[in-house]
Amino acid sequence: MESKSNKTRGGEQHHLPHTERDKHHGHTHTQDSKHEGGFHLLQVEDLCVGFRMYDPDARFFSATHEFYQVISDLSISVHVGEIVAVVGASGSGKSLLADSILGLFEPNALVTGEVWFEGVRQTFESLGRLRGHGISLVPQSVDHLNPLMRVGGQVEGFGRSDRDARSKKRKDLFDRYGLAEHVAELFPHELSGGMARRVLLCCALMDDPSLIVADEPTPGLDLDLAVRAMGDFRAFADEGGGVLLITHDIELALCVADRIAVFKDGTVVEETSVASFASPETLEHPFSRALWHALPEHDFAADNLGDSQC
Repeated sequence: MESKSNKTRGGEQHHLPHTERDKHHGHTHTQDSKHEGGFHLLQVEDLCVGFRMYDPDARFFSATHEFYQVISDLSISVHVGEIVAVVGASGSGKSLLADSILGLFEPNALVTGEVWFEGVRQTFESLGRLRGHGISLVPQSVDHLNPLMRVGGQVEGFGRSDRDARSKKRKDLFDRYGLAEHVAELFPHELSGGMARRVLLCCALMDDPSLIVADEPTPGLDLDLAVRAMGDFRAFADEGGGVLLITHDIELALCVADRIAVFKDGTVVEETSVASFASPETLEHPFSRALWHALPEHDFAADNLGDSQC
């Protein structure tokens, strides 16, 4: 995937020579990392995303275009059967990473880099086709639910010929995630926060994705519901899927993830196993060590974060 004016061709196979080395492609394996078919489930390489915008400080009629780089040289991977958590400051561009993987770009965006999914290099068009059909999003806000539609219909989708099969699949998902059948007849405003989150997860799972991109899926949930939501992602990964969990809640991420990607200044500065967060000495980047010191059990030493916050 390159800039919109110079798109790469899709469909090329990406068979990477994996060995038993501790590191490759910028990350550390866990003991159970799998490379089915010889490649990652998801591999993002050298992603750069910026925007052409008018200079906000110039006069209206004399403003010139400026280019604002948001993501720079970002690489990240997800293996089959694992959760990779992207942690970092709120508002630092993590959600833009989710949009890029899903092929969602604003008209004024300039995007370069490569995205490989299940060993195949993707284009902007092919990422769009994978959206909901291989890669699914659990969005940050429950406002993604249509307030004028009953949630059962939103999960199943309308205008599909396999309506009976999709209704059965929806019922199975509701049963699996503790949603009573009458919930299908409710409107979004009638759901509790936890119910709405589970409905969004059911939407993501309807078409049997291989990868879930979860963008800040727990804001507004109390701790018990947040832990339950993380358990749902853990179950999905354990059954052979993969999850890219984007969050600023590093405590929760450490409880459920296999690997952590530390995000700072528009890029991943370190991608490592959760085990590395057992001690600051096993973390390579200063910002990763600062995050460690800022955890509650380490006395909230937030001054170690410098100008950044987590």
